[in-house]
Amino acid sequence: MAAVAGPQTPQRPLPGDFINTPAPQAPTIFAQQAATLRQNPQPPATNNGSISQSSIPQISPVQRGARTIDGMLAQEARFPELESYAQQGMSGEYELPTNPAWLPYQKLKMYDLPAAIIEQANQTVGGLQMGVMPVLSHCWAVMDNCLYLWDYTMPQPELIGFEENSHPITAVKLVRPKAGVFVKEITHLLVVATSDTMLLLGVASQATSTGAKTVSLYNTKMWIHTKGLNVQQIEASHRTGRIFFLDSGSEDIYEFQYQQEEGWFRGKCARICHTRSNYDFVPAPVKAVGSLIAPSKRQRVLKRLALDDSRDLLYTLSDTSEVKIWAVKEQVKLTLSRPMASLLQNTSHFTGRTDLLYAQGVQIVDLSIIPASEAGRLSVMATTNTGCRLYLSATRGYGGNADASNPPSSMQILHIRFPPRDLSAPAPQQQSNSTAVTPYNGGAQSNVDTSSRALTPTDAARRLPPGYFLAYQSPNSESSRGQRVFCAAPDFARLKNPQDTSSMSSRFVEYGQWIELPSAYSMTALVTPDCTSFNSPIGFGNELAVQFDRSSTEIAIMTADGVQTIRRRRLVDVFAAMMRYASTDEEGREGDIKRFVRTYGRGETAATALAVACGQGVDVSSDSRITAVTEPDVIEGARKAFIDHGGKPEYNANAVVERNAEPLDSVRPSPRHEGLALYISRLVRSIWSARVITEMILPGEPPRMLPTIPLDRLRTVQTDLNNLSGFLNRNRAFIEGLAGPPSQPGRPNSRQDEIANHGEHRAMTGLVQLIASIVEGISFALVLFDERIEEIFAALSEESRKRAKELRFEELFVSNTGRELAKELVKAIVNRNIANGSNVDTVAEALRRRCGSFCSAEDVVIFKAQEQVKRASEAGGQSETGRVLLNESQRLFSKVAANLSEEHLKWAVEQYVGMQFYAGAIQLCLVVAQERDRAKRAWGWVKEGCAEGDARKVEFEKRKSCYGLIFATIEALDRATNADGGQTPLVTRRRNEAYDVINGSDDAVFQTCLYDWYISIGQAERLLDVDSSHVIDYLKRRSQDHREHADLLWRYYAHHNDYLAAAATQLDLARGYFELSLEERIHYLSRARTNASTRTTLLMDSRQSKQQLLREIGDLLEVANIQDDILQRMKSDSRLTAERRETVLNQLHMSGILPLGDLFNQYSDQADYHDINLLIFHVADHRNPLDIQRSWSELVRSEENRSLADPSGPVPWERIGEKIRDLGRRLNLSESVFPVPFLLHLLEKWAIHPREHVPPKNWAVDIFLDLGVPHEVLLPELERLFYLGEHPFVGTKRRGAAGSMVYVIRQWVRESERKGESWTEESIEVIRGVLQGVLGEQGMLNEEGRREAGDLLAAIGGR
Repeated sequence: MAAVAGPQTPQRPLPGDFINTPAPQAPTIFAQQAATLRQNPQPPATNNGSISQSSIPQISPVQRGARTIDGMLAQEARFPELESYAQQGMSGEYELPTNPAWLPYQKLKMYDLPAAIIEQANQTVGGLQMGVMPVLSHCWAVMDNCLYLWDYTMPQPELIGFEENSHPITAVKLVRPKAGVFVKEITHLLVVATSDTMLLLGVASQATSTGAKTVSLYNTKMWIHTKGLNVQQIEASHRTGRIFFLDSGSEDIYEFQYQQEEGWFRGKCARICHTRSNYDFVPAPVKAVGSLIAPSKRQRVLKRLALDDSRDLLYTLSDTSEVKIWAVKEQVKLTLSRPMASLLQNTSHFTGRTDLLYAQGVQIVDLSIIPASEAGRLSVMATTNTGCRLYLSATRGYGGNADASNPPSSMQILHIRFPPRDLSAPAPQQQSNSTAVTPYNGGAQSNVDTSSRALTPTDAARRLPPGYFLAYQSPNSESSRGQRVFCAAPDFARLKNPQDTSSMSSRFVEYGQWIELPSAYSMTALVTPDCTSFNSPIGFGNELAVQFDRSSTEIAIMTADGVQTIRRRRLVDVFAAMMRYASTDEEGREGDIKRFVRTYGRGETAATALAVACGQGVDVSSDSRITAVTEPDVIEGARKAFIDHGGKPEYNANAVVERNAEPLDSVRPSPRHEGLALYISRLVRSIWSARVITEMILPGEPPRMLPTIPLDRLRTVQTDLNNLSGFLNRNRAFIEGLAGPPSQPGRPNSRQDEIANHGEHRAMTGLVQLIASIVEGISFALVLFDERIEEIFAALSEESRKRAKELRFEELFVSNTGRELAKELVKAIVNRNIANGSNVDTVAEALRRRCGSFCSAEDVVIFKAQEQVKRASEAGGQSETGRVLLNESQRLFSKVAANLSEEHLKWAVEQYVGMQFYAGAIQLCLVVAQERDRAKRAWGWVKEGCAEGDARKVEFEKRKSCYGLIFATIEALDRATNADGGQTPLVTRRRNEAYDVINGSDDAVFQTCLYDWYISIGQAERLLDVDSSHVIDYLKRRSQDHREHADLLWRYYAHHNDYLAAAATQLDLARGYFELSLEERIHYLSRARTNASTRTTLLMDSRQSKQQLLREIGDLLEVANIQDDILQRMKSDSRLTAERRETVLNQLHMSGILPLGDLFNQYSDQADYHDINLLIFHVADHRNPLDIQRSWSELVRSEENRSLADPSGPVPWERIGEKIRDLGRRLNLSESVFPVPFLLHLLEKWAIHPREHVPPKNWAVDIFLDLGVPHEVLLPELERLFYLGEHPFVGTKRRGAAGSMVYVIRQWVRESERKGESWTEESIEVIRGVLQGVLGEQGMLNEEGRREAGDLLAAIGGR
């Protein structure tokens, strides 16, 4: 028979398997967008499994703007370091603009020499030496042995002369003095070297009312001998004040050491030579003879000394172009020496054999220090007489940074920068058969001219941080060229451009220009401080970041005709000049802007154009003054550039990964937004992270609070921001992102465009609001420093003072904590003015006008309320006028309760309590607590158990702080009441008013805290007198966790006559989980039974509840008593060991009332406590006869054994009888647990057995008769024993049963006669039958028994 095949597994449908199913259409270019639009509707809000939008942390627009500014400041700090673009290799790309707008420097004023100097110079013999000291705005001139100083910025300056010297002066240097040597008025020293001595002149400078500086010279009497030395070079450390100098005829380095006091082995001054290692003992005649025999070797001399304060290194340059490095410690020691030829050994592979480096006569003419804050490895730049710049790296080990503690072990040329192309020289022709070596990176450096003679010869050069280069050239008669200087500066904006993806080295381009000088050069000095943005190599050279918070770099060049000053142009000045001097090509200004965008990026272009539009651009006028560029045409051009070339925002839908992510967060704002943020960050850069207040502590003087940022600087920033805000407001309609979504007819926007525009609007709005916040914050700072800030600080708390000292401007502008602290300071200002008698409205209005958000309308109301309180204090708190003012102040405070700070609330309560306005203080605290938690979240937290970590706890703590003030008010009220003794009606009235407010409050959280406070101070009895449902609710909640509250709850019920509720509470306590002893639980149950049994006027329903409660209490009390019996029995049970005893007793005593099953199985049954087992059977209503009978039998046996074991105790029959009587009473003769037939049979059986101690006659029957067992119950059972003949009741042993029957009948008759009861016929028949049966059995009764039975029968028969 063939097997039947089962159903086949259906195959999965394959694509194309169904002919009628249309094939999917090919996707179009709009498919993704269409799918996005179809699936983009908002999903329904769900509570489970998703995070609602409201749960995502939201930030305010100001905070969003602040994040943008933080990002911009961080971006500015990441400006490339010098070593990232001055890499190993060479460079030489320059921009030599012909358009004056792009020139990197501008000539400023030429300060001519005074006529007196020229006249004096014409009479001198040894020539004229001059130098400039911009830090003092003075120049110096040396003519023979005389030194003259004058203020070169003044048209007709007064000469200050030092003519006490009698020897020709060879060198002069202005240095900073060592700390602690001179008085504080001596700010500088003039080191004057002569042919015989070197001396120190103290310089004291003071500023006049016109801004000019006056200089005074003081002879310090400090000098050293220099006879035999020709001192031409002097250098000093700005940090330590040490002075070093060179002898132009040797290679020795000397130091001029000076100190305040003379030492044991040295005077105040000393000349130290750090380089001479031995002494010359050869006499001069011997040297002369030796020179005739052998030619003398040429003596090398040092011609340049450069001191690196940042690394404690000293560099020297000899006339043979040898560079040496010295470690400056206590002694100056040589660490490294490299001749120029040695330095150039490793450079030919990237420079080729160029004459600019390897030709005969090429030498180094100058050394310029590169500080450690600018570069790590690059430490010095050497300039050759051909104009090549050699960047030298001094390292230790494998490229480690070097300093005096880690002296360099290697020095090499890391980078070479060649001069610009010589535009006057003919172009070099390339020879096809040339065998010249081409550098390996020549392709990358195709714009570098390694043969340019544009800077040949270079007489002197100077590099100034962060990269300004000046090379001086003497006049050339052949080319009719005069004295000039080549000035160059890196194009820092090009290095910073994030849109330029080319290498950093290829972006190392310098703008250069030649500036003609009127005469020979002698000295270069900075007029302004170093233009450094950050104190680390990364970010150091970002001069763009400091365009608006520092003056542009000015350089003073000392010439024979005077001081020529030049100015470094900022990028904003270049842009302004570009708008003013547009190119003459066909594109004109628009082409210049496009080239600017291509070179520097749209973000930098927008920032620069915005700065020019806001009036930041400056230019040098025809009279050599710096003036702002304010031409309407320039301003309008910058405005259009910012608006038209600001780009557009971008939205990338693919960047939205998370479902709940905000699409706006994926919008990249436009470069216009970047430019605005960049401009703002540069305006506030100097103040953003600075502290608002600086504490100055001087010895012997109280601390002074001073502004960290000068107030003039704050006002400048505020003015610039106001100008920016005005520009944005005027052009709001034209700036995308501020004007809202664009509306272009006929061109509908896509969804992506809408999101992008929305994101742009949000970002721009954040910056606009941040500007307003910063302006207002600066106004607050100015207001703060207009006051006596020390007095304002004295009014603050210690914590607030600490926070105020650490407050930073960024926190003041942005964070809520900073603004709250500012509000606290404003309130302190107002309070100080009120205390000084000023009108609160006037002061508040002035504050609101200058910094409105720090002094709101609510603050004004608070100030008025405080004024009312002070007026009430002056009028007297108990007067009618005072009460009216206090009530008015309380009304005003309540009106702004939501804005009332903790400090103001505390102050108001203290004032109210001081004037006995207790009810007002309590009411105000309750109102403030309600306003702080209007949603009543604290009550929900309290009801749900006060879980830790719950966010609602914050609201509870806010309320609790108010309640603490109420409790302090109650304590003050109680003290006043106790002091008065209740005798004064006014005090009693104030107390009643206060407690009316307290007891009438419906604030459940307050009532809860109030009751907690009562209990914590030991006044729990107060709760018993409060008739309020809040007390019951409170005690019910607290009784779940605290026994004291549970005790208080049943006491409260009993106090108010609700005994049934008190009993229920006690029942809960007895069976609750509190750690109570068994005695305490029995005590609670006993009290509960008493309370539940108390008679009250209750309805029927309550009576039923009462009966049920009584039953529950009785049942539990019986179990508790049984457990107590077990406990007492266990205490005396010798079978328990020590460890086990402690465990068992503790479980029975402290583990609550155990279930009957546990008591039986774990304790009484295992311990053979049969009497307790019977009690458990009774309580548990256990009716199994076998278990019950077995327990009784074991009980009788155990009692007998216990009696035999204790001869001194009761005999067995006594112990057994007493135990059965006790159990009979406790079991209430229960038919199931106290079975009389079985017990009678058991006892009679035990009594007839022979034993030492024979029980009395009728012993068993007496036990039951004592317990009140009816005679009519015992008699049938005895009759059954007598007639059934069961063992052992057989034969003569039946006599006991016979005698017991006669005994029972006799007792029955006597009892009836005593009570006068009549017999029923049935009873008579039973008794007659029993007696006749016993008498009918021979030998069952003795003679006395038979006689007694006969008498009883006769007596019964007569009835």
